[in-house]
Amino acid sequence: MNEFTGAQQDKETSPMWQYLEHEEYNYQAPSPGDIREGVILKKTNYEVLVDLGLKREAVVPYRDIQKLSPEEFEALAEGERVRVFILPNEDEEGRRLVSINLARVREDWERAKAMHEAGELFEGEVIGANKGGVIVAFGRLRGFVPASQLVRLPPQREGQSHQERLKGLVGRQLTVKVIEVDPRRRRLILSERAAHRERRAAQREKLLAELQPGDVRRGTVTNLQSFGAFVDLGGADGLIHVSELAWYRVKHPREVLQVGQEVEVYVLNVDREENRIALSLKRLQPDPWMQVAQKYNRGDTIEVEITNVTSFGAFARVEEGVEGLIHVSELSHEPVESPAQVVRRGQRLRVQIISIDPDRQRIGLSLKRVEEQAFPEPEGSEVDARPAEEEAPSGHGDVPQEQADDNHAVAAGLNAEQ
Repeated sequence: MNEFTGAQQDKETSPMWQYLEHEEYNYQAPSPGDIREGVILKKTNYEVLVDLGLKREAVVPYRDIQKLSPEEFEALAEGERVRVFILPNEDEEGRRLVSINLARVREDWERAKAMHEAGELFEGEVIGANKGGVIVAFGRLRGFVPASQLVRLPPQREGQSHQERLKGLVGRQLTVKVIEVDPRRRRLILSERAAHRERRAAQREKLLAELQPGDVRRGTVTNLQSFGAFVDLGGADGLIHVSELAWYRVKHPREVLQVGQEVEVYVLNVDREENRIALSLKRLQPDPWMQVAQKYNRGDTIEVEITNVTSFGAFARVEEGVEGLIHVSELSHEPVESPAQVVRRGQRLRVQIISIDPDRQRIGLSLKRVEEQAFPEPEGSEVDARPAEEEAPSGHGDVPQEQADDNHAVAAGLNAEQ
């Protein structure tokens, strides 16, 4: 047996070593600034005595008790364990002074650090405001949200200052994210904007995973552009292209929608790779072309409004979502160099339906055939005496050239009056 082995055996068998290694002798006296857990020995309205394993009990002074809420003080009970912050001084009786409030402040700083590292969000109440931003309660701490980190301020009233608008947030609940923690400088910076981005990202991921073409969702219009309208579906924006706003022609989305409006939309397509959602407003409305074949017949005379004039004719609104074409050859019996010489945008006219093709969404209209109906040939005229096999002058049906000229002149006069 060597010297070391013998010493080791003596240590293992010696009752003195077992006695010295008892956990009681591993106890280290607390230092100022430490957080220790003790047992409440006695509680009065003026002090709380805590057993920390010292020669004498530690005491929570009255000034610290005053910093506890009535509910917190009521929850303190003799025999219960409590965490305290070790203060650097003693009272007149030589008892160590400790603080329950500062222990909980330290816990709040630790919680803020943990939330900062984990990127967690939390909801807190706005308890104050200054010219730079608002103050949000974080346990016993006061977190600061700079104005630049707020998502939205209350609407500005006439003569209201920026700080007064910030004060309008007092009492509201904000979902924020910890973006800076510095206990030494007592600096806790929060951001509603960062929390909003993260929450939106999580909502977007969930929405894109569950959204399917053909779904009908409710959303809020967030932006209007010349090419369409953006709608927030609760985590992600979808686009209603201007062509999907209505069955009729829409020049700008503002003709149909306004920012902040709640609408029901039809999901056309979901591109999960590009995070794009195509929506439609008109697909939730009856397609007017589906009713055209039941409502109109070839030969009907109807009233229309000219919506556009081109070199080859004029487009006319039959009803909302249904437009027909008056070809240049159907504008007048006379040769027409430019349709603008005969009709103008916004003009209301009576026309005859000469063709219907709902599948191709086309209706052919004629203005000159209504003029023929408006000015029938007088009975007993020379036309009646003409042999049946003799053809009428080319381009005017059964109307003589002289009568066609008169009809066109009258029609032109009527159009001019309109």
